[in-house]
Amino acid sequence: MAFGHRYTGLIERYRDRLPVHDDTRIISLGEGNTPLIRLNNIPRQMGPDVELYVKFEGLNPTGSFKDRGMTMAVTKAVEEGSKAIICASTGNTSAAAAAYAARAGITAFVVIPDGKIAMGKLAQAMMHGSVVIQIEGNFDDGMRLVKQVAAEAPVTLVNSVNPYRLQGQKTAAFEIVEELGRAPDYHCLPVGNAGNITAHWIGYCELSAVSGEHVTEACTFCKGHCRFAGGGNAGQRPKMVGYQASGSAPFLRGAMVDQPDTVATAIRIGHPQSWDVAWKVQNESGGWFDECTDEEILVAQKLLAEQEGVFCEPASAASVAGALRDIRNGRIPEGSSIVCTLTGHGLKDPDTAIAQASRAPIKVAAEITAVTRAILDNMD
Repeated sequence: MAFGHRYTGLIERYRDRLPVHDDTRIISLGEGNTPLIRLNNIPRQMGPDVELYVKFEGLNPTGSFKDRGMTMAVTKAVEEGSKAIICASTGNTSAAAAAYAARAGITAFVVIPDGKIAMGKLAQAMMHGSVVIQIEGNFDDGMRLVKQVAAEAPVTLVNSVNPYRLQGQKTAAFEIVEELGRAPDYHCLPVGNAGNITAHWIGYCELSAVSGEHVTEACTFCKGHCRFAGGGNAGQRPKMVGYQASGSAPFLRGAMVDQPDTVATAIRIGHPQSWDVAWKVQNESGGWFDECTDEEILVAQKLLAEQEGVFCEPASAASVAGALRDIRNGRIPEGSSIVCTLTGHGLKDPDTAIAQASRAPIKVAAEITAVTRAILDNMD
């Protein structure tokens, strides 16, 4: 009898492309290897003929793409002897940091905005045993504070300013190229702190590297930690397109936003930590930044759930909302292949989902006639 190989996480899968050693203790929850789903129903209704895929990162262990970076950040923190990690978060980072710290047997301190975090995410951070500190301020205030704390206290900062975070997150680009057999023409992502769009670009650039040399200025952000795949993919890199929520869109305003506001809590960030390098990614890739209203984001979230069976959190849907608009207006031309990153699962923010659901629960008597009537009355 033949036995299969058990998948043990992205570090083991891409060990030769990541800054780990043979004896490094890997802190993993089996992250990565998320599905690349080709959308069928939505493109069919649109008109323009495109290949439209979603990379559903909501199926990572804690329900978001943050797990890709956190496995690397916590692995390296433990390797360097750290007994505690710290992060500022709008929710997903705190959930991932808490889970991987629990896995490693170290302490996680998470700083979150009071009253500005979806309950699903707060529940994760609390259940994993982290020390949750709620501040009377927003994410940007939290980021300022954790950077100061990490400079003075014996804790490792695991926000995306940690270069190992981006090393883990770049592996999503590897998976996409492996599955498609090439890079897509366009890669669309939600943008908050801008670390993820940067990480994907690092991944695509490594795959297109020639003779082991950097082929991009932005790739120097890895600070020498990357490993090059080499091979025959030179030049095959997508245009990187980042979509922000209109109430939290510093890349569209050309300046930081002090009081960001959007229903898409995961990208409610006015002072992106990867500001400079994200502009380089846009310029080098030939892509662009744009914005979506909260209404457009929620429409896209609902569209994905009802027509494709894919339930993502609001921030994730910004990538699809923007891509659909740019396909319709011709900015993304017919015949293109497009990958949209869905950064988190819809169960992260159940309250927002329930509030916009098309159908409320139907309450009837526990009798066959009542149930049958409810079914017949609601047949499409």
